[in-house]
This record gives sequence, structure tokens and C-alpha cells, in this order.
Amino acid sequence: MSQPSPLAPVAQPRKAALAAWIGSALEYYDFFIYGTAAALVFNKVFFPDSDPATGTLLALATFGVGYAARPIGAFILGHIGDKFGRKRVLVFTLMLMGVSTFLVGCLPTYDQVGVLAPTLLVLLRLAQGFSAAGEQASANSMTLEHAPEDRRGFFTSFTLNGTQMGQILATAAFLPVAALPESALLSWGWRIPFLLSVVVMAVGYLIRRRMEETPVFAQEVANDQVAKMPLAVLFRDHWVSVIRVILIAMVASVSTIFGVYALSFGTDTAGLERSTLLWVGVLANVVALGAIPLWARLSDRIGRKPVMIGGTLGSAALMFAYLSAVGHGNYVLIFAVGILLSGVVYSAPNSTWPAFYGEMFTTRVRLSGMAIGTQIGFAIGGFAPTIGAAIAGDGRDGWLPVAIMLAVLCLISAAAAATARETAHVPTEDLGRKPEPSPDPTHVSATA
Repeated sequence: MSQPSPLAPVAQPRKAALAAWIGSALEYYDFFIYGTAAALVFNKVFFPDSDPATGTLLALATFGVGYAARPIGAFILGHIGDKFGRKRVLVFTLMLMGVSTFLVGCLPTYDQVGVLAPTLLVLLRLAQGFSAAGEQASANSMTLEHAPEDRRGFFTSFTLNGTQMGQILATAAFLPVAALPESALLSWGWRIPFLLSVVVMAVGYLIRRRMEETPVFAQEVANDQVAKMPLAVLFRDHWVSVIRVILIAMVASVSTIFGVYALSFGTDTAGLERSTLLWVGVLANVVALGAIPLWARLSDRIGRKPVMIGGTLGSAALMFAYLSAVGHGNYVLIFAVGILLSGVVYSAPNSTWPAFYGEMFTTRVRLSGMAIGTQIGFAIGGFAPTIGAAIAGDGRDGWLPVAIMLAVLCLISAAAAATARETAHVPTEDLGRKPEPSPDPTHVSATA
């Protein structure tokens, strides 16, 4: 093993976790306000000539388009991050997300410019998706590579904890806006959360530009071990892990069905107040802020796989109860099951995957492997609300096909996780490498 360079930066786990938490919170504020607007507003602002059901389907499709851009961004930004460093990707993704989100708030409506309005909306959503592709992978790589070996799960979980805060901020920003009269909401109110991304972009840039590169990447640079073509190395040596991450990452469908499809179903079909379902999301994410680090610490003790698999299967089961409560307008169950589902149980896989996925790859291809694997899996999750809206039945019980679809995706995710190597207690320098075969005790005894 090479000796550390005297000029290599010192590991800064707390600073890295803070930068990941704040940056992810700010960036995913931008990303999630789009989902809320797609469920509540965009069908009327950008697709008013369609009947209500078709308009909702088209609006949710623009939400999914952002996930379609993620795999492309993952290939490009993954290559850049593994060849030139994690920090460059962290700063770039934040700036691109901020500018794209601000411009959504400036768009003309369909009534003003016709089909150009939804066209521009889709282009900006593509830019958001491209940015998000590198955000979590670079933040997770940064925190994992700064973290102590026995607490990698805990420190990497701050990236997802920040994402939860971003959802809280996004939903909270829409609460007063959603309470506006319909005319004010559709004319100018919906723009406010998007225009506030200017503040998001400025604060995030100031935080991330001061972060040091990770010691292990700096060591690779010093020893001239950085892969010239990270993607070639990734698909030559780690293609099985990439496929495994894609399948496990489909658990993200839980988040999009809960946050987007259920919101649209509850308001358009069940006739619930917008603010009710928005408050469920806020409270669930507040609970998740506390649950995520606790699940992550548990994964450091007992392993990633039990926490990941248990949380995935539990989320699938609870989604049946949640959508039933929404369909029948049972407010007590909506809040109780919604918080248990999204705030507690789904926090288990959400807290675990940042370390679990990163630990499947070596430093040379970690960002590429995480970015490509997660973003293809997340793309499936991103279109889950659109597919759900297309296969849903009529009336208050129309949610059942959607819950069944989600259960199938979660079963696939859990099965893929079960095939993975347990990595919680593998030394950092051995991550992504094939384990050495155990010595044959019979052979040792015979030669003795």
C-alpha cells in the first residue's frame, strides 16, 4: 500500500458532513418544489387545454422528465468527479440547479406563449435532473471518504438528512402559497418558491467552495493513480455492482409515490385540502431528520443489509394503508400512517444507501458507480407517479394498482440488496475489492 503524501489533506468528517447536509438541503429544495408544483399547479398553468385527468398526467410527466436526464448527467458528472475531484462536481451541480429553478419561476404560461411554455418547462426540468445526477453521488463520496471506518454509515447519512430538510423547506414554501385564492396561486403565487432559489444558490456556493478535497482522492492524485477513463474501469471491473445499485435504488419510488402521486390523488380524486397533505409531508420529514441518523448508526453496528431490506419491505406494506387512508379521507390515519411510513420506516433504506452504495466501489470509480447506478434506478422512481396515474382505477379505491406496482418494485429492490456483500465492517481501503479467500483449515493442517 502506498504511503500517505505529506501534502494530503487531513480527514474532516464533521465539516464534510455539514457541507453535504447544507448543500443537499438547499439543492433539493429546488428539486422538490418542482414536484409539488407539478402536482398542484402545472396542469392548469402549462396544460390548460387538456381535460383535468390528461393535464395532471402531463404535469406529472414533466416531473418524471427530470429523472430521465439523470442517467446522462450521471455518466458525465461521474467521469468528471472521479477524474478531477468531488469538489468541482459539488459546486457545479449547485449552480446549475439554482439557475434552472429560478428560470422556471420566470416562465411565461401557456395562455401567454402557447406550446413554447411547456417546452421551456421541460428543458429546465432536464437541466435540474442533470444537476441532481451528480449532487448526491459527489456529496456521498465526499462524506464517506472523510469518515472514520466505523462510522461511515452515520456520516454519509447527513447527505440524505439534508435532502429531507430540502423537502421540508420546499413543502413549507408552498404552504402559504397553496393557501392563496386560486386566481392568485395560478397567476403569480406559484412562482415565489422558484424565485427564492437565488438565495439557495448563493448560500450553497459559499459553503461548498470552502470544502477540501477528500484525502483518498488527493492521495490518488499524488500517486498518479487516478483512472484516465473511469467509466471504462467501472464497466470492466464493477458492472455487477452497477446493476445491483440500479435495482436497489428503485426503492426511491416510495418517495415519489408518497410525495407526488398521493398528493395529486388526494386533491384531485379524494377532494382533500392541499394543505392537509402538504403538512403530512412536512411532519414526516421532520421525524425523518431524527430517524435517519439513528438508522444509520444501527447500520454501522449490525450491517447495511438488515436495515436496507427491512425498511424497503416495511415501506411497501405501509403504502397500502396510506393510500387507502388518503382515498377515504381518514385524516387521523393519513397523518399517523404517513408519518410512520415516510418519517420512520422509509428512513431506514434512505439512511443506509449513501454508505451501502459507495462501499461497493473503489475510490477510482466510486462517484461514477454511485451516480450511474442510483440515477438509473431513481429514473424509474421518478416516472412512478406518471405510471401510477396511468394505471390507477376510478374513484377513491383507484389507488390499489399503484400500491401493487410499488410493492413489486420494493420486492425487486430488497432481493437485489440481499445479494450484495455486507460492507459495514470492511476497511475503507478494501472497499470495492474482491474479498480474499479464507484459508482452508484442512490444507493448513496437512502442510503443518
